[in-house]
Amino acid sequence: QVQLVESGGGLVQPGGSLRLSCTASGNIFSSNAMGWYRQAPGNQRELVATITNGGITDYADSVKGRFTISRDNAKNTVYLQMNSLKPEDTAVYFCTLDQLYSPVLNESFWGQGTQVTVSS
Repeated sequence: QVQLVESGGGLVQPGGSLRLSCTASGNIFSSNAMGWYRQAPGNQRELVATITNGGITDYADSVKGRFTISRDNAKNTVYLQMNSLKPEDTAVYFCTLDQLYSPVLNESFWGQGTQVTVSS
């Protein structure tokens, strides 16, 4: 089993910055991708950013140029540096880990979520 623990959420003013962290523990497979999704009230959960264990990244258009995803493979930890935050970034942010067992078999795990609120 895999557990994901997130930290770093909170309240920040528009234009401010926050850094989210997520550490995975348990049976971590060598081939995996970690990432962040978010869900605002009344909205569907949406992709924010992902990063493979090889360092390949992908971002939602809405956060490109403002958010940076990175990871420390030795610590099984993924980070999301969020700059120039906007009120529309307000959401619960969820960490994910996709274990890639084969080209056709994967398993996903989710963290409990951390609240990010951007407001003056």
